[in-house]
Amino acid sequence: MRSENDPGGQSVQGKSRRTAPEGERSLIEKVRRAQIVEAAVEVIAVRGFAKASMAQIAEQAGVSKGVISYHFAGKDELIERTVEQVYDDLGAFLASRLTEGAGTATWLRVYIGSIAEYMADHRTQLTALGEIFAHHRTEDGYLRYGVASSESIYAQVEEVLRAGQRSGELRAFDTRVMAVSLQAGIDDMFAYWRVHPDHDLAAHARELTDLFWHATRADDRPAT
Repeated sequence: MRSENDPGGQSVQGKSRRTAPEGERSLIEKVRRAQIVEAAVEVIAVRGFAKASMAQIAEQAGVSKGVISYHFAGKDELIERTVEQVYDDLGAFLASRLTEGAGTATWLRVYIGSIAEYMADHRTQLTALGEIFAHHRTEDGYLRYGVASSESIYAQVEEVLRAGQRSGELRAFDTRVMAVSLQAGIDDMFAYWRVHPDHDLAAHARELTDLFWHATRADDRPAT
């Protein structure tokens, strides 16, 4: 457990932590951690993963390095929490748009379109994720984020596709292959958009939706 003594000289903050009620301390800590994560996103997006230091993130957040060390065990934990926060925010946005039982055609349109819409308004987050996914490695030298780390996403997409097959809306196909292909298509859409910022992301999302609907549907019904 990390010490409550602030090594960065934040004695006032340390005093307030000892005197504030438990609920208030939890809220303060949550806000501070979110502030640091937001700073990490900004620094990584601007300077790149390799050049983003804890000192720069602390400066961006307006805190000392000691404050970051209190809330996060190190850069690896901060990076992982940063990725989790971006995905949590995206997941909440998707959940507000997706309607259970709406059918696969509608699900594809909302799923792909909403991800594109969210990232269009959060380009800094997308840039930071791209840097992290391309450069963040484990102690063994392997990329920390890759196919293995996407397992939960594949499983969720597979569940939707299987439901579409059971209902007769979708034809028979390997749901894992289709789920992996769909996510690869979404990833490549954003990779292309990062290189070509004037590319019409919304139109790309519509074309991608139409492509996978034609690839999976059981008959000639049009996409809605």
